[in-house]
Amino acid sequence: MSTIRPAVRRRMLTLLLAGVAAIGTVLGFSTPAFAISHSSATSQLSAAGITWSSSGNCSDRYNSTCTSFEGIRQATIDGIITFKRASGCAINITGGTETGHASGTYSHWNGYKVDITKTTCVYNYISRSYTYVGYVSGWGYQWRAPSGNLYTDEGNHWDILYYTCGC
Repeated sequence: MSTIRPAVRRRMLTLLLAGVAAIGTVLGFSTPAFAISHSSATSQLSAAGITWSSSGNCSDRYNSTCTSFEGIRQATIDGIITFKRASGCAINITGGTETGHASGTYSHWNGYKVDITKTTCVYNYISRSYTYVGYVSGWGYQWRAPSGNLYTDEGNHWDILYYTCGC
């Protein structure tokens, strides 16, 4: 009888956790795709040792000289943190969800992209770790990570598109 109880407890716990996960999915909380606030993003980036800067020294989403994270996807924040940890490089974000970037579904405005400062460390990691796609006219030289995320050298910065939270 005592061997049955642990098995029943495990099953009940599994069912309970599955129920919580299902409710979270319905509410949109179980996936990393939901949008977060600027303050939540900056808190996470700071904790990971990632810096950010803007030419306007501001964070207003409606000002193109600012760097804003308002409405950025959690998966994008997780992605850049994962990239920093995997690469070991210093990361400085120069573009987030502020106005002034190209539009589209997978855009900065919709929280899928960040721009980061070009460094030798970042270039070396991307070129050694990811598959070179080629030159994309009007954008730049592009690499694809195994996760499907795209890293584009746009000349004066890297434009990173995070479909997922992996590198």
